[in-house]
Amino acid sequence: MQILSLLLALSAALNIAFTASLLARRSGIGAYKAILTGAGAAGSSLGIYFTAVAAYK
Repeated sequence: MQILSLLLALSAALNIAFTASLLARRSGIGAYKAILTGAGAAGSSLGIYFTAVAAYK
């Protein structure tokens, strides 16, 4: 169950990162800044997910 929970978190973070970097790239900023934006969004979403899991247990 823990492996499936981790895979769900990683999948959601990857989707969030891709969407954030795509939106940032289309807004006109450079590719490297768009990648950093996506990575920041992924890190934030994983942090929120793991904090929620830790608070639940």
